[in-house]
Amino acid sequence: MADKGKSIDRSAQTGRAADRASVDRFLSKVAATPPPVHGNTRGRLLFIMDATLSRQPTWDTALSLQAQMFDVTASMGGLDVQLAYFRGHGEFRASPWVSEPAALARAMTGVQVRGGHTQICRALRHAISQAREAPVAALVYVGDCMEEAADDVCAAAGELGLLGVRAFMFQEGYEPAAERTFREVARLTGGAFARFDAGAADQLRDLLRAVAVYASGGRRALANHAASGSSAIRQLTHQVK
Repeated sequence: MADKGKSIDRSAQTGRAADRASVDRFLSKVAATPPPVHGNTRGRLLFIMDATLSRQPTWDTALSLQAQMFDVTASMGGLDVQLAYFRGHGEFRASPWVSEPAALARAMTGVQVRGGHTQICRALRHAISQAREAPVAALVYVGDCMEEAADDVCAAAGELGLLGVRAFMFQEGYEPAAERTFREVARLTGGAFARFDAGAADQLRDLLRAVAVYASGGRRALANHAASGSSAIRQLTHQVK
């Protein structure tokens, strides 16, 4: 029996080693994925927000800050943004791609939060479909919790990583289970995770501007932006692959 137990332990260890090797191979493939073409081309950024019941204050804050995403990228060729959000009972919506802050503001104005469960996996699947049509440099997700199977969300993140879409996962507050999954999504896509405090407009502004810079100018532009930015932006930059 003891020998049988040792055999099972060795099999389990072999299985875990194989799993780690598989993950390492996948991450190497993501790292080798060519980054989006920047420079004179316009960057594309998918802006995804949780619009379930607790989110109205953050939605209002993001609306007041969204123009700065465009302003900070004007010298890099510009930025196209699509807003996507979920709320209520299975409701998911996405705007057209827009190139001006006023157009994005119109898409956000009048949206009221509604009770319901998160639909992060659905949002990531939408990002996959958009990236297959034309390159998407990055997506930024703003939310506070997660009510879905982590494996499903991470599977979608893996596909995004292979398409070269970096996910920047921004969590309001602290919910441990959501944080674990958000961090894994960021890792699988070569993106970054950051947490901000409820009502901290300055923190959210800095994070959104940083992702806009990356979407328009790539990692070098983000590094240059971080050199004179806040410590949160520098920590974000260090995560991006």
